[in-house]
Amino acid sequence: MNASKPWYLSRTIWASVVTVATASASLIGIPLGGIDDAVLVDTILQAITAISGILAVMGRLSATTKIG
Repeated sequence: MNASKPWYLSRTIWASVVTVATASASLIGIPLGGIDDAVLVDTILQAITAISGILAVMGRLSATTKIG
């Protein structure tokens, strides 16, 4: 396993974040019985991918030097 990726693209990190968030929400009394953790993790990762793409396009449009 020599390849690396940013932390925010790790399914394990996001699954852990979702687990902590749902457990914390349950502790303070927010009902979360109908939430599927795997679907929530996939949705979060898709949102991050979309935001990353938008930021890449915005970065290229605002760049002051050309590529190449």
